[in-house]
This record gives sequence, C-alpha cells and structure tokens, in this order.
Amino acid sequence: MSGRIAPESGQDGEPRLRGREFALERLGFAADEKQAAVLDSTARRGILNCTRQWGKSTLLAAKAVHRAWTEPGSLVLVASPSVRQSAEFLRKAAGFLRRLGVKRKGDGDNAASLALPNGSRIVGLPGTEATVRGFSAVSLLLIDEAARVQDAVYKSLRPMLAVGNGDLWLMSTPWGQRGFFYDAWTNGGDLWERHSAPATECARISAGFLEEERRELGKTWFAQEYLCEFVDNGTGWFGRGVVEEALSGDDPLWL
Repeated sequence: MSGRIAPESGQDGEPRLRGREFALERLGFAADEKQAAVLDSTARRGILNCTRQWGKSTLLAAKAVHRAWTEPGSLVLVASPSVRQSAEFLRKAAGFLRRLGVKRKGDGDNAASLALPNGSRIVGLPGTEATVRGFSAVSLLLIDEAARVQDAVYKSLRPMLAVGNGDLWLMSTPWGQRGFFYDAWTNGGDLWERHSAPATECARISAGFLEEERRELGKTWFAQEYLCEFVDNGTGWFGRGVVEEALSGDDPLWL
C-alpha cells in the first residue's frame, strides 16, 4: 500500500505540520497515540475500527480541517448515515475553523458545507445514494459510521476520487459481518491501512464502566460495541460462516 506525498507547505506558505502537531498547536485537540496515528497517516486507503465513545467524530473533523487548511483548493467530503450525523460533524469542523480564525460560511451550493478562504471546501453528505452524486476531484473522502452506510452509497462515492486521485478513509464501530466496511477490514488485503481502537485500550473509558456494560449488554453486543469485533449478530436466517461454507464448498449444502 502506497501513501500519498503531502506538500511541504500549506496555508500562506507556512510549514506543513503533521496531523497530530496541527491538531494540538492549531486546533487545541490533544490526540492520544492511536488518534495521532490516524491523523499522521498518509495512506491513500485507511480503515479505523473503533469502540463507541472513542472520539471518532472529533478525530474525523480534525483530519478534514487539516487537509482543507494545508492543501488550498481541496475538496473534502464526509458521508454519514444521516443528516443529523453530517450536521454534527460540520459543527465540530466549524469549531476547529474558528480556532484558525475562519468564520463559518457555506459554499453557496450545499446546505451542509464549509468554505475556507484558501478555496478549500468541506461538505457533509447524508447517507442516501440518490443525493451524494455530483462531486468530482475529491481530495479526501471520509465515511463516518461506515458499517451503517449502505453499500450503494459507498459504490456511488468511490468514483469521485478518480480525477483527483483522492484518499479514502472508513471509520466505524462494527455492525455485524456484512457490508463494505466488514469486507474491506477482513478481505481488503494490503490495499488498506488498518487501525483498531478497542475500549480496553482507551484511557478515557474506565474499567468499571466497561464491566457494567459487559454485564448489561451481554457478550455479543459488548464485543461489537466496545471490542471492535465483527460478531454474527443473528440478524440473518443463517450465520455468515454457514453461508460462506455453502457457497465455497465443492458440494453445496442444499444438494
């Protein structure tokens, strides 16, 4: 997997800070080591598989602002399952831009958008296939709660990276053994840079709280929500393992 070559300077020719340095010095966001690894990464294709309440939305906003601020004229898209989630992302990104002295201003074309003085734009998209089309030359595409975004939306978004040879990052807590997020994590091969952040490795979530959640949610839900595991959550008639065995064997099980 090859990484992208970032420019050496950004806004007004200032030295381009690494993601973690930019987040701390310019945005006031002190990333932990796992968050910093995502911010610093120059991978063209990346996946973050993280626990609930890990700070993913804040990290997402910081990564988007870093790209938009340091690479003038860039287009950053953030897709999520709902309008509410896109609005929450834009709120956090706008807060970071205020720290940079940029007042909130839309791009004039998209309701959920932020326009920067250097010509860059950050646009939040809802998770419906019919409403995400129409963008091109995307520099950075971030898909929030990717496990819950429809495959049709993902397939409609990917071509937008073609002209600008843009980067793609998927960020989510798992949601069963299905969909493009699961497939990319388990079967995507060396194309993807992977980062895992379970709750047991997050200092902001106490051991006492996790033990309470383990008792209340049960083994399966706890493993999914807090341990980053792609569990078979029983939503289908047959488990994924049974289906894959039926399709891959020399003698199909139904014969």
